[in-house]
Amino acid sequence: MKDVLILDGYNVINSIPELFEMQLADFQGARDKLIEMMAEYQSYRGLDVIIVFDAYKTLRSRETVEMIKGVQVVFTKEKMTADHFIEKKIQELVDRRNVMVVTNDWTEQLMVLGGGASRISVRELQLDLGNTGRGIREAAGKLVSPKEDIAGRLDRKTLEKLENFRRKKGSG
Repeated sequence: MKDVLILDGYNVINSIPELFEMQLADFQGARDKLIEMMAEYQSYRGLDVIIVFDAYKTLRSRETVEMIKGVQVVFTKEKMTADHFIEKKIQELVDRRNVMVVTNDWTEQLMVLGGGASRISVRELQLDLGNTGRGIREAAGKLVSPKEDIAGRLDRKTLEKLENFRRKKGSG
């Protein structure tokens, strides 16, 4: 079974400068950006990602769970914090899977460790996201065929000369 990475969504958004700035003008946009980032990360790392957004201060009668770009996105029910949801999720998963939780909340980190999961700070996640992005770009670069790579570096006149040479060579 795949490892599970659980994020305290708003804690992560408030701790990554790019997302923090974005959420000041476009709250939903910051959530969407986090989901997009984690979808790529999940695919590259081969793990399951759960992002928890709490509705503690929102009038939401029940919990909602959606799959967005392969990422499980949870909005907790009214009066339930992300911390509480994460604590319950750890208890549910820790016996069968390796569970990691991303949060900068010190109290949450202690609860995570006490529940048998491991904790990752948002800074550690940011560093790994950067490494993952480089890995994805390198892997994508390797998918380009040598023919396309060379042709992309030659000017049109040289390509025409090579094509004429190939045609002469093939007919003779």
